[in-house]
Amino acid sequence: KAEALIRWQHPSRGLVSPAEFIPVAEDTGLIVEIGDWVFMEATNQIAKWRLHHPNFQISINKSPVQFRGGGKNHLNWVEHLASLNLPGESVAVEITEGLLLDARDSVSNQLNTLRAAGMQISIDDFGTGYSSLAYLRKFHIDYVKIDQSFVATIKSGSSDLALCEAIIVMGHKLGMKVIAEGIETKEQLDLLISAGCDYGQGYWFSKPIPAEDFEKLLGIN
Repeated sequence: KAEALIRWQHPSRGLVSPAEFIPVAEDTGLIVEIGDWVFMEATNQIAKWRLHHPNFQISINKSPVQFRGGGKNHLNWVEHLASLNLPGESVAVEITEGLLLDARDSVSNQLNTLRAAGMQISIDDFGTGYSSLAYLRKFHIDYVKIDQSFVATIKSGSSDLALCEAIIVMGHKLGMKVIAEGIETKEQLDLLISAGCDYGQGYWFSKPIPAEDFEKLLGIN
């Protein structure tokens, strides 16, 4: 598995952090076009990589603004995936906790459409926003991602470790897999494995890298 991340290489400012440009893109509505471009780029990579690793899956973030945008000119993710002959399970769509509290039918219908196509749904940065356990059950979430702020300071016997353990138990009881973000040390990895965490991501495994460098990790020439 991998997560698709976006970076902006500006001609004069250099590398601009997503923390800077994503909020602006959301405020202006440009996130819809950016998000569709990311989806097309990522799924093109999936089509290539699944030739070598048939079960490969990429997580792709989808902003709440994209769910609320609507419009005829927006990319239909389900149709695009089908056009590449890719199964739905090759993609996990990452959403925020806050989106689950948006009760409007258009959001619910879009989530249900993605799931009906076989795509999996992941809650990003779990524990930092406003969520309800009832909504987790209602939308049949596949993964919850423990926010890196909890992982960064976990130690044996710490309150952050207790929080991670509680999220893992809750996730498993609700039939979800749990992903820990921001793993940077062997100690963090070992504690999370002992706690029963299913997946992990972070600098311990790899820093964000371009697709061509990632192919080397996959053993693709």
